[in-house]
Amino acid sequence: MKTTLEIPDAVFRQAKAAAAERGIPLQALVTEALTDALKTRKKNRREKPVLWGFGALRHLHKETARINRIIEDAFEKIDEEDRA
Repeated sequence: MKTTLEIPDAVFRQAKAAAAERGIPLQALVTEALTDALKTRKKNRREKPVLWGFGALRHLHKETARINRIIEDAFEKIDEEDRA
């Protein structure tokens, strides 16, 4: 697809020089840079699952509290053999 971009002169010169150093057309350099930037963005979004899933396990709160009570009750009881 063809499009027109406004790129600051200094950035354009650096990009053109980088493409020439690598022996590839400017179009290939820009395509590669955009692809990498989009992959990085997508990866960074995946690294924050806590924000995406915040509250997703809320329905387990009561079950967790019930299990914690059972554990506390079990540890409060002292076996007869441990009393001596």
